Parts: sequence; structure tokens; C-alpha cells
Amino acid sequence: MLTKPFFITTAIDYVNGVPHVGHASEKVLSDAVARYHRDVLGEDTYFLTGTDENSLKNVQGAEKARKPVAEYVDENAEAFRALGNSLDLSFDRFIRTTEDIHFAGAKKLWNAMNPDDLYKKKYRGLYCIGCEEFKLEKDLVDGKCPEHLTVPEVVEEENWFFCLSAYGARLKELIVSGELSVIPEFRKNEVLSFIEMGLEDFSVSRSVARAKGWGVPVPGDDSQIMYVWVDALSNYITALDYADDGADYAKYWSGDGKRVHIIGKGILRFHAIYWPAMLLSAKLPLPTEIYTHEYLTIDGQKMSKSLGNVLYPAELVERFGKDGARYLLLTALPYSKDGDLSWAKMTEKYNADLANGLGNLVSRVMRLSEGLDDDMKKIAEIPTYPDDVAKLIDSYRFTEALEKIWETVRDANRYIEEEKPWELAKNDREKFTGVMRVLLDRLALLSVALVPFLPDTAAKIRTALETGKTEILFQRVK
Repeated sequence: MLTKPFFITTAIDYVNGVPHVGHASEKVLSDAVARYHRDVLGEDTYFLTGTDENSLKNVQGAEKARKPVAEYVDENAEAFRALGNSLDLSFDRFIRTTEDIHFAGAKKLWNAMNPDDLYKKKYRGLYCIGCEEFKLEKDLVDGKCPEHLTVPEVVEEENWFFCLSAYGARLKELIVSGELSVIPEFRKNEVLSFIEMGLEDFSVSRSVARAKGWGVPVPGDDSQIMYVWVDALSNYITALDYADDGADYAKYWSGDGKRVHIIGKGILRFHAIYWPAMLLSAKLPLPTEIYTHEYLTIDGQKMSKSLGNVLYPAELVERFGKDGARYLLLTALPYSKDGDLSWAKMTEKYNADLANGLGNLVSRVMRLSEGLDDDMKKIAEIPTYPDDVAKLIDSYRFTEALEKIWETVRDANRYIEEEKPWELAKNDREKFTGVMRVLLDRLALLSVALVPFLPDTAAKIRTALETGKTEILFQRVK
């Protein structure tokens, strides 16, 4: 049966530093969705991620590091790309917004927007470089950006503006109807509330001088560089070769499949209001779904270099392995509130759930199965994906989906303790065979259920069932 294409993206990240666990958690979460649609549902899936390289933050980072901007950006972009290997990410494309294909596509989008929606005027406002966004006084808390806790700088210059105010009614209609689905519901309500307050036109360019010549030039105006959020958002189509109406663009964006953005809560407004409005202006298809996740804190505090509490993906992988790191990141981020990590909590959870839980179960069952006849060891067929887990993945409730899977792990370990198959092997061969059939079937189910989340572990369990041999999946850590 033919399936509709499924296109999924992460946010692209500024490269004014190397990736931390907050970046990694979004990538792993998105990878789980991509693997579910590709490997479980068999859909034609395209997974896009990448880096946002045209920001003033990146220019300032290069200046601080005393490096040429291009060199600085190249180094940090590669650190983000390397997450693909360290966390076993299955992305199909890693877009860098300094690529020629992106520049060409971003310019095409600008030219495709309704000319009546773009106008130039002088403007004076409060600009947060951290957000790369102008702020209103009402947006600030004690005079500071609530996201970055910094005082915005006063900027006065002539820029191009986009007529966002013309699109409030249409955006509201799309979001209320679900044609543009914003998940979770409380984030949908947040967007609608923002629209209800009245949308204001926003600046879509910066002077070449203030952008320090770094970024995508505005077509037809050599004095201006595109506002980074205008060119950054366009990556979702430029990576598909929108510039040349490429085959990937035709299949994954302008076709009839799903187009899903997975983003952090801090950039919801850009994705659910600015981006759809620009696409409407250009008469291009909109995303079909935007899932907004919460943030990770460290020991109850926001990650901060000044506090010295930033955790890096490489540290997790070194200590817990690829799948161990994936599991800890996926289970740390609840559906509707911020999640929290600490070395103590991660070590405890890794040992309890992976080493003592899943790893111990697989080891015990495979060791006990050595007493079975060869025919009894065989798994008749690969189980179908469990419906209850599938429904939770479909609604982006990843911690709950994994908890449902771990109910199977705990139940199976409990079943072993209750039935004592090592004794049945000596005293009641028929019952021993029945108990082992149940346990082997549970492992077969786990080898399927874990595919989106812990792909390497799922494959090793499947290999163990097929060969009768297994390796230690997870070793306890101190």
C-alpha cells in the first residue's frame, strides 16, 4: 500500500557554541518520530536538521573567539553534524544556511511574497540579540528579555517590514480548524491568544552595517541583509531545493503528505505565526503540524555557562553509551512541563531501567532459553507494533510511551521471579517450555517496540532471538 510522504524537521541551531543536551534532546526526540514513521509504519520519510549560521550571535561568537566568521561557523556546524553519529540520528539531510542552495531558496521566497506585504521604513526599537528579535516594553520583565535575562539594546535604522497584521484572521482560522495543528493544546491556545491581541508588522531585514555583512542579501537592496529569522525559517524548503523546484520539494513540501516541525517552546511564535504568514504571502503550502516541547533544566536550574552546569551530549554518550544517552534524554522531557537532569538521577535511572531492567531481562531469558529445543526457540513472526505505544508516539507523549514499554520489561522480570523457570527446567519441562515461550514473545515485542527509541538495542535483541546468542546490552555504572 502506498503511503503519503512524511517530512519532519527539527529547529536549526545557532552555531555560536557547541551543542548541549538541550539541542540533543530535540534531535533524539525528532529521530524517534522519524524512525517510527520510516521503520515501523513504512512511510516515505524525510528527516531534516541543520544549523542556523547567518545570525549576529554567530558573528559576535567569532569575534570573541578571534577567528574569521566562516572558520568559526564551520567548526561549530561540524559539532552539530557530529551528533548524527554520536546519538545514532537517522537524518536524511543536514542543512547549513551558508550553503548556496539555501541562499538561492531564501531569495526566491522573498521574491515570491506578495510585494504589497513588504515595505521599507525607519524604525527604533529594543533588540534582543539572544532572541534575534525586537521586543516591546510589555515583553520584558524588569527591563530584561525573559528568555535570556539580558537588557535589549536600542536599535534605530531603516529596514524592510512584513505586513503580518494582514494575516491574523487567516492564521486564527487555520489554527482553530486544525489545518495548521499546534500541539500541545495549551501551546495552541497561547498562539491564538497572541493573535487575539493583534499582530504587528515586523522587521524582516537589517542594515548591512549592523549585520556586519554576514547573511543573505535582500534581493534588489544592497544596503540590507535578511533578518535571520526570515532566512532561517526558509531552511525547511530550501533544503529540499525549493530554489529549483526540485523533486524533494515537490514530494515532501508541495505534495499531500504531512509536514511536521518539532521545536522548543521559545520559538513557537516564529513557527506558528511568522512562518505560516510568509508562506501564505508567497502562496506556498504550510506545515501541517507543529509540536512544541519544553526545556531541560540541570539540577532544577536553567543551563548556563556562568553557573557551570551545562551538560554536553558527548559526556552522556561516554558514560551511558548511545542508546543509554538516547533513553535518558527521551525520558527526561515530560509532555507539558520542563524536565530536569542531573548526574545522580541519570545514573540511577540508567541502572534501574537499562542495566538491571532491560539488560538483565534479555540476558536471563537468553541464558534460560539455552535449555529449549531449537524449534521452541524460534519466534514465529515479528510482532506488530503495540497500539498503545503507537498512540502515545502519535501524540508526542514520549516519556509515557517509554513508560508503557517498561511496564513490559518490569512485568517480564516479575514473571521470571514468580515462575522460577530455572527450577521448572529440572522438574516440569512442559511448564518450563510454556513459560519460556511467554518470555521469548515478550523479548520479540520489545525488539519491535524499541525500534524508534533505542534502535541499536532493538536490533541486538532481534539478533539474540535469531541466533540464540546475546551480548551484555547495558553495564551498571557508578
